[in-house]
Amino acid sequence: MSNTTAVVQTCTANLATSKDYYQRLGFTLLSEEKPTLFTDGKFLLEINPENTARTGLKLYRKDWTNIIELLKKITAIVPFEGGHLVSDPNGVKVYLMDGEMKGTYKLDGESSAIPGNFAGLSIEAVDVAKTVDFWKILGYKKTMGGIEQGWITFENGSAVGISIMKPMMCPHLFFNPGLTFFNGGKNLPIIEKIRAASIPIAEEITVFNKEGLVDNVILCDAGGLGFFVFND
Repeated sequence: MSNTTAVVQTCTANLATSKDYYQRLGFTLLSEEKPTLFTDGKFLLEINPENTARTGLKLYRKDWTNIIELLKKITAIVPFEGGHLVSDPNGVKVYLMDGEMKGTYKLDGESSAIPGNFAGLSIEAVDVAKTVDFWKILGYKKTMGGIEQGWITFENGSAVGISIMKPMMCPHLFFNPGLTFFNGGKNLPIIEKIRAASIPIAEEITVFNKEGLVDNVILCDAGGLGFFVFND
């Protein structure tokens, strides 16, 4: 489904506060309002201040007819002006937006914001098999891992891949879904930059090293969207 555009949506009760949060994290503001769009250089993120907005993933495509027919067999479909709302078996909301996204936003393809290298959305799944079936209908294809390994990654040709984890595998807070950043052993200076930017840290993680160092952190924005900023 390479003709699909993916946008991570977060919500807010105060647009100015959320804009400031992402600007302090080094995200670039692309569009001020309706939509309020940011990028780290690799993916698009929309801050939606509407009181019915929820954290999730927006997918834009010319025609969802065939896919909606398949989704009807496994989940409820909620029509709204401009598209249809569905959720995976774990309650992760997906907005199927009618038509292509308005506006052209050129991305560098490399993450330049403070959290580091963006690696997609992570989802903790109670029923991994049903979760996999859901995302396959949306055009996602496995690239790594497997059910027997407890984790699987999927891509659909957009900038936002999906990683599915089995339950009780991750010994830390888990915001479902969460933005994932993997920094290849270079996380300590990134954590210092997060502190210097006065970004609150939801959890400091030491469990993955013997020295008790805080080498992984979890953040959370005002809308409840989590960030896994990891040293992997």
